[in-house]
Amino acid sequence: MPVETRSADRVSNYNKFWEKKSADDSETHRANRIDQYTEVVNGYYDGATELYEYGWAESFHFCRFYKGEAFLQALARHEHYLASMMNIKPGMRVLDVGCGVGGPAREIARFTDATIVGVNNNDFQLQRATLRAQKYGLSDKLTFQKGDFMKLSEQFGENSFDAIYAIEATCHAPSFEGIYGEIFKCLKPGGVFGVYEWCMTDDWDPSIPKHKEIAHGIEVGDGIAEMRSIKAARNALKSVGFELEYEEDLANRSDAIPWYYPLEGDIWKAQTVGDMFTCWRTSKVGYTITQNAVWALEKIGLVPKGTYSVGESLIVASKALVAGGRTKLFTPMALWIARKPAN
Repeated sequence: MPVETRSADRVSNYNKFWEKKSADDSETHRANRIDQYTEVVNGYYDGATELYEYGWAESFHFCRFYKGEAFLQALARHEHYLASMMNIKPGMRVLDVGCGVGGPAREIARFTDATIVGVNNNDFQLQRATLRAQKYGLSDKLTFQKGDFMKLSEQFGENSFDAIYAIEATCHAPSFEGIYGEIFKCLKPGGVFGVYEWCMTDDWDPSIPKHKEIAHGIEVGDGIAEMRSIKAARNALKSVGFELEYEEDLANRSDAIPWYYPLEGDIWKAQTVGDMFTCWRTSKVGYTITQNAVWALEKIGLVPKGTYSVGESLIVASKALVAGGRTKLFTPMALWIARKPAN
């Protein structure tokens, strides 16, 4: 039986980092979240990980969809696309920054035959990632380590990876410059970095209350200290020394099915019969039943105290993400392929 690695205090304290209304969220609150980002992120994922696995999948990210495409197939294709754009090859040593429970790492290891090291700062997720690598016979290709985003070069050494990727994870870092700088150091000369980044788009204006409210909802609901713009991410990549080889916001493609459709809670939008349950779980009825079950499990001590509150935050997140997607103010798939100069 795995040892319980989640902290009930950390989960129950998660909501203290935010004001309920975006108008009341000050620079002081934001600075406090950035300063204590490890507590923010760990408190969130200690409470949210099992809810993610139940309500979404073992790959904690969004993706594009084609008509008739199954949900899990689309998630895997999104991971394959990043690996393909990066030209990850067999035998490469690759770092997965913010690996979650290892879903993308397992898929990319199978797809590329590369050796992947996953890193994040959450013991509960790392425990699950390691056990699943063993379960699926991938322990020779996958390892998972606890680490601080802002100290990667101290942990792994400079010039130590052929390629590094991050899938919707570096938004949790206290600054883009800090995390991208650490990634740059860890790459070998000529190495490649690929990232799907969570960003507010160029249409976003934080001086507009509705825009600020959407960003605030994403922050509260997804354990992010501060949402930042596409421009900020691009400038940060350049400022630390990367050469940008490719940039695209994949959410701007003219897809018939939007990336956020599974969050809308409409079973009739499901692309396969099997995906109707995924859509149902994000419906009002689905959320209510799930939250009632979580409340009961929390009362009898089977999940950490505060998990119910984190579940409520996920509902806030869903509404904000859908609003951000519909208005084109937010994207979870700003793609960059960047290279560390060879000399």
